[in-house]
Amino acid sequence: MDLKIQKSGKKQASKISVADNVFAAEFNEPLIHQVLISYMAGSRSGTKAHKSRSEVRGGGRKPWRQKGTGRARAGTIRSPLWRGGGVTFAAKPRDYSKKINKKMYKGAMRSIFSELVRQERFVCIDEFNVDDSKTKSVKDKLSKLGLKEVLIITEALTENLYLGARNIPKVDVMDTNEIDPYSLIGFEKVLITQAAVEKVEEWLS
Repeated sequence: MDLKIQKSGKKQASKISVADNVFAAEFNEPLIHQVLISYMAGSRSGTKAHKSRSEVRGGGRKPWRQKGTGRARAGTIRSPLWRGGGVTFAAKPRDYSKKINKKMYKGAMRSIFSELVRQERFVCIDEFNVDDSKTKSVKDKLSKLGLKEVLIITEALTENLYLGARNIPKVDVMDTNEIDPYSLIGFEKVLITQAAVEKVEEWLS
């Protein structure tokens, strides 16, 4: 299939031929859902931790005798019922990650890219460079393209582009090595350079 490549200057738009299996694949919703769940689960830190009654300091002695005091029986001051006691179902550090093999991951990415193309949310441009690190430079360039909420993907992320775009709401930038399924579906449009398209095609073919 052919993708339309917009020109950053006053030149006329052109077309580039890309592989159908990468940018015209069938939409596989169950696979995309599975990969998204795996990606988000792997992003969880899993470092939350509480102390159970056996881990809280103190409580070795019975606070008062079993009978005759008129109070409820108690075996330790570190019971979950007591202030300063342990937690009943104490959370422990755990790994939330779910395994997804490379074949499934690439299949989901092909399906996402293809659906972006079908929905006309995939915008290709010959290059996207800015001369300085000012936010205004990036906003003006996006304004000329008619884009507001957009993910910008380049082959190699420059410092000027990163600094210029980081303060713009609903705009993010990344290079081809950082592409993830969550970011691709989270923006209204995906703006990608021609060099990045070729790299993605090589990666997913």
